[in-house]
Amino acid sequence: MTSSEIKNIIHSNQEDISFLIGNGINKHYNDSVASWDDLLLELWNYTNPQDRVAQTKIPLGISFTEFYDVLNINNNAEKSFESKIQKKVKDIILQWEANSAQNLMLNKIAEYNVPVLTTNFDELFKQTMGLEFFKITNEHFTDYYPWSSYYGREQLNSPLNGFGVWHINGMVKYHRSIKLGLSHYMGNVNRVSNSLHNDFEKYDKETKRGSLYINSWLNIIFNKSIFIVGLALDENEIFLRWLLIQRAKYFHRFSDRKKQGWYLIKKGKENISDGKRFFLNSVGFEILEVDSYDVMYNDIWE
Repeated sequence: MTSSEIKNIIHSNQEDISFLIGNGINKHYNDSVASWDDLLLELWNYTNPQDRVAQTKIPLGISFTEFYDVLNINNNAEKSFESKIQKKVKDIILQWEANSAQNLMLNKIAEYNVPVLTTNFDELFKQTMGLEFFKITNEHFTDYYPWSSYYGREQLNSPLNGFGVWHINGMVKYHRSIKLGLSHYMGNVNRVSNSLHNDFEKYDKETKRGSLYINSWLNIIFNKSIFIVGLALDENEIFLRWLLIQRAKYFHRFSDRKKQGWYLIKKGKENISDGKRFFLNSVGFEILEVDSYDVMYNDIWE
C-alpha cells in the first residue's frame, strides 16, 4: 500500500480516529532505546546471583512476560524486590535520549487533535513535544494504575475530546505502574473486569456507571477507531490483545457502535505471522503493509 493511500485513510477518518503507538517509533529514531527483550535480559543479569548462569537471550518456549515473572520468583525472598526492579526499569529508561525527528508523526497527529495510546513507559513523546502532565479526574487515583493521567497541551474533559498521550502499560513518572510480567497483565485484566462487571452496557460512553472506564484511556479503546503503528502486538501483549477481543465482542453485540481498526506493518513474513494476521482480522483490524520503515515513519506524515 502506498503512503498516499494510507494518508487518505487517516484523513477520511480524522473525526473518529485514535492512534496506538509502540516502541517501534523509538527504535526507528533512537539507537539508545532498548528492545523489550534486551531490557528484560539487563534486569535478569542485574539481579542474578553469581552462582547462577547469566542469560544472553530469552529461551525459546517462554514469553517475555513469563520471563519477568520467573525473575521475580528467583528473587522473592528479597524484601521490596518488585519496587526495586521497577525503579531499575525507570533508571534505564530515563537514560534514553529523545529525538525530535519523531515529531514528524506526532505533530501531524496533534494537528488532528485526536488521542494517542502508547504501550511505551518512557516520556520521549512528552520531552520532544514539550507536553504537560494532566489528569482527567483526581478521584480514586492510584499510582499503580494512573489510567486517568496523560501528557498533553491542555486539560481535557474526556479522553475522547482532544490530543493527549495515554500510557496503557504504565509510565516512568510512577514506577509502580510499570507492567512487565504476566502477573502484572493479569492484574490489569482483573481491574478492568471488576470495573465493568462483565456488563457490556458499561462500555457505553453515555453511562454514568463504571467511572474507572469513563475517565480513563479505556474510553478510547471502545469509542474510537484505532490506527496501530510501531507495535509488534505479539503474544506477549496479553492485556492489549484481551482488550481488543473485548472490543470486538462489544461491537458484535452493539453493531451500531462499531469502530474501525488498522494495523500498519512493513511487508515481510518476519514482521507478521499467519497467527497474528488471523488474530487482527478476527478482532476487526485491516492490515496495511508498506515497503519500508521510511514509508511508515516518514512519508505518511509529510
